Amino acid sequence: MALPACGPADAAGPQAVTSGAMASETRAFRDWIAVCDNGNACFGYGPASGGVGWIRVAIGPGPDARPEVAAGYWPEGVEAGRSFALTIDGTDYPMTLADNEPVAAELPDDRALEAARALANGGSARIGDDHELSLTGAAAALLWIDERQGRVNTVTALRRPGSRPASAVPPAPPLPVLTPAPAISQAGFGDQNQLLPAALEAVPAVAECRAETADHWVGKEVMSARLDASTELWAVPCFAGAYNMGHDWYITGPNGRDPRAARLASASGEASAGTLNGGYAPETRTITAFAKGRGVGDCGTASTWTWTGRDFVLTNERAMSECWGTPPDYWPTTWRTR
Repeated sequence: MALPACGPADAAGPQAVTSGAMASETRAFRDWIAVCDNGNACFGYGPASGGVGWIRVAIGPGPDARPEVAAGYWPEGVEAGRSFALTIDGTDYPMTLADNEPVAAELPDDRALEAARALANGGSARIGDDHELSLTGAAAALLWIDERQGRVNTVTALRRPGSRPASAVPPAPPLPVLTPAPAISQAGFGDQNQLLPAALEAVPAVAECRAETADHWVGKEVMSARLDASTELWAVPCFAGAYNMGHDWYITGPNGRDPRAARLASASGEASAGTLNGGYAPETRTITAFAKGRGVGDCGTASTWTWTGRDFVLTNERAMSECWGTPPDYWPTTWRTR
């Protein structure tokens, strides 16, 4: 599940838009899901039985892209570094574990296309000794990726290959271009600021947050930064749950004057002033957030917005809608810039 951020909403989409860029799209095909981002990088996912494992087929856009196949599961006494196999209709595709909790591994590049096509046409599959994978929907998900990227009937297709050359695949669409504002000294700002300026405290939405957190430790988690000589950034703590903490972000003049809610857009086009598990990194000029779908952090949304000198613009978003044990490094991108 992709969690929405808290705060005042705005229906407009991401600001950094380049002519010719594509819309991010997510589709469900029975047990499988498929995601293609605004740069047409695409990802197909299937679950293991009991929701304790996953498999991912990823392929970038354009004629030179080649697929990557990764899989993993929640371990029970597995030692990191051991090998295990992805098995499709009795054929083993050996993989090497990259981590221990949870297990994640990738196929060698020279067998990834073969394995992806086997998944699309297979009757049964598993990872390790006893983690059965569902292939229900795999063929439809991978065919949709072929269609979205223009691979059908080419030698690069995942589901429906043919004799057409790789050069017949359309090139990657352009990505939005973004230039961060120059870095600036943060003297006097940072996490150590515990008091909000009076002008910001007077904002009704801020007063509501402060009332909600007055008797809770999260009420002291105020963050601040200097954006330029006359512009400040303030994060107001609004709530804390079991594994998510919410802040609303405001852009102000000196000493919190003339506050306006930050506009933090998502890949879907929705925007708000709020983040879950957010923070600001002055060296990169970025607000980041990691909205967890559940406590172990195997599903949810991870977002980055960059200060351009006028606004915070979405520069990267990854979102995993299914809680199958997939580590964030293997989540699909839904928005990218360059």
